[in-house]
Amino acid sequence: MTLEARHVLEFPGGYTRTTGPVIGRFLTELRDGRLVGVRTAGGRTLVPPLEYDPDTGDAVTGDFVEVGPAGTVESWSWVHAPRPGHPLDRPFAWALIRLDGADTSLVHAVDAGDVKAMRPGLRVRPRWRAERTGQITDIESFVPEVTKIVSPVRTEYVLKPGLALARFLEGVAAGVLIGCRCGSCHKVYVPYRLSCPECGVAITEEVEVPDTGTITTFAINNLPDPRAPEVPFVSAYVLLDGSDVPMITLVAGIPAHEVRQGMRVRAVWVPEEERTASMTNIKWFAPTGEPDAEL
Repeated sequence: MTLEARHVLEFPGGYTRTTGPVIGRFLTELRDGRLVGVRTAGGRTLVPPLEYDPDTGDAVTGDFVEVGPAGTVESWSWVHAPRPGHPLDRPFAWALIRLDGADTSLVHAVDAGDVKAMRPGLRVRPRWRAERTGQITDIESFVPEVTKIVSPVRTEYVLKPGLALARFLEGVAAGVLIGCRCGSCHKVYVPYRLSCPECGVAITEEVEVPDTGTITTFAINNLPDPRAPEVPFVSAYVLLDGSDVPMITLVAGIPAHEVRQGMRVRAVWVPEEERTASMTNIKWFAPTGEPDAEL
């Protein structure tokens, strides 16, 4: 059997006390939307102000100094479930805040929105109530300073291919890969280009290359890509048969961990009726089943 008796201590009309000149000045400034501290004989600024220097016991000077309004969180404790009487009805932090210009800290609520936003060193500013009466609750809470913004960014532009890229995309629309051969070094480049990057001479000879090739190197990607069929997926450099320079593409149709250098692959095209002048005509390259090639 548990014996207990519940007691309530209450002042129905409120408990009235005088503030004195030091605390009264602090509360009056709060009512007017300002934060002040009081100086000690040693030059320290106490916030909230005290009537006596806590280090020496001497009376403070009566020299009031405006501080803040911004300050820095020194330590904090998160309140996951606010109780009746708490300053906020949503999760918040009790924090020790050192206001700019003060030598001591005050305890107040910080409305950070998320516990992950709280940290020592967080810069905060007071959020004042519209109606103030000269209480510490005239500050509804402190809130973090604005350190970043999220701006919607969108731009539209039209990309017009040059002569070389246009010719290459015409071939892709028809389901063929068009390259070119340099008349000086005889290297074959895919996509088609108008000059040789090695010799610098103009290229005029077109070469149609097959859509098969060999993986020279690859990477396994674990971040989503709208072009990839699944995650993880593989992006690889594929040296097309008859070409001297590899091109980058996706590889699918095989588990990512089974992709390897030297693997023989073939382009997987979208249906002919869906093709446009775009590299999206090739969904990816898939293994041919042939023996691996030596690099």
